[in-house]
Amino acid sequence: MLRAFLNIWRIPELRAKVLFTFAMLGIYRLGYFIALPGVNQKELADWAEKANSSGAAAVLNYINNFTGGTFNHSTIFGLGIMPYISASIIFQLLATVWPSLKELQKEGPSGQQKIQEWTRYATVPLCIMQGIFWIGWIESRHMVYADYAGTPMFWICGLLGLTAGSVFLMWIGEQIDKFGIGNGVSLIISAGIVSRLFPAILEIKAGFSTTGDPAKPYGYATIFCLLATFVIVVAGSIVITQGQRRIPIQQAKHTRGTKVVGGQRSFLPLRVNHGGVMPIIFASSLMVIPTMIFNYLQTAYHNVWIVDFVNRNLQEHAYPYLFIYIGLIYFFAYFWTTVQFNPTELATNLRDHGHFIPGMRPGPRTAEYLEVVMERITYVGAGFLAVIAVIPTIVAAYFKVSPSVAGLLGGTGLLIVVSVMLDFVQRVEAGLMMRNYQGFLGKGGSGKGPRMRGRGAA
Repeated sequence: MLRAFLNIWRIPELRAKVLFTFAMLGIYRLGYFIALPGVNQKELADWAEKANSSGAAAVLNYINNFTGGTFNHSTIFGLGIMPYISASIIFQLLATVWPSLKELQKEGPSGQQKIQEWTRYATVPLCIMQGIFWIGWIESRHMVYADYAGTPMFWICGLLGLTAGSVFLMWIGEQIDKFGIGNGVSLIISAGIVSRLFPAILEIKAGFSTTGDPAKPYGYATIFCLLATFVIVVAGSIVITQGQRRIPIQQAKHTRGTKVVGGQRSFLPLRVNHGGVMPIIFASSLMVIPTMIFNYLQTAYHNVWIVDFVNRNLQEHAYPYLFIYIGLIYFFAYFWTTVQFNPTELATNLRDHGHFIPGMRPGPRTAEYLEVVMERITYVGAGFLAVIAVIPTIVAAYFKVSPSVAGLLGGTGLLIVVSVMLDFVQRVEAGLMMRNYQGFLGKGGSGKGPRMRGRGAA
């Protein structure tokens, strides 16, 4: 592995891509410290610390996963990359129900470029809408300095800062896609999650005690549980990301003159977790809404027993919350697979290219078989996602660990980071092997790069 890292710097093109990627991520982290004018950062940080131990922790942790932890600092990158992701998801869903957009998607690079342009345009109004809610919420909580509260200049500067920050992050992600290596948007999200890992470790260190001090609740059992959770989630994320069901594909034989061509055997890989982390994102987003509503209702109507009962059962550690959360993960796993995977179109393409599944008639029978297989492996993939998603909640509830710590050492955030890092490593390894250098897993050439032939060589 050390040789593979050294080989990266021996290839000028690959070295330039890696350095450019890290430079863009460094610029993103610098923007994390540029605060919005007029916002009382201390009041906001105090609120976030109190919310971390209350019912709003689920909301705060979810938002922090996709804004790089800037929710409790209110910087120009306070909205993160979420408006751009939301616009991308909207167009992906529209492509399944809007025929003209679906046809445009099939046109190849030119159609994808047009959809990408529309996605950029849709990001701006989404930024403005989210910025209005965010600034309005800050002002309603009296977290704005008195000289700026309610003034048009504060609103204009705030909306311009948040919108420009998100658009700039969108530009950084696209530049990484074009000139760097890896998926730019995913790397930005991962960089924000990783940046919160070190403070979480410091929090564990500050709360560690072997004398049973109530002010320091973390003991050896808690540390062991956190490490075990970390290992299980990392291993499970690798398995679920790399897991495939390989369907055998046979190419039809053709007779051309006196020769018989074709007949090669290959495989059609179907991913176990076809939806990636999207089912968890959708399920978390949907669970955040009733949590916020009933937290507000309990504050306003704290004597109504039905409000107290529902709010108590919608906390992260409550069994009804966990059962609903797992059910939503399964639902969105099948929903996202249905949106992204079209067995009829895949079966048609196989038939048109002269391929078939042994024992299956080309056409509708093949499509039916692929649909059944995909339903079964999606069930297994959704189960893995559900286990990974609820582990931090159980650890936080039974070992008295703060949700911010449990959410980073296991769960959605770690799943995102592992998936993105696997994709990044695979792309770097592909660049090494393409130039006859040895990859991270020992594949490829001799590790010394391409051999140069001498002057007298043939």
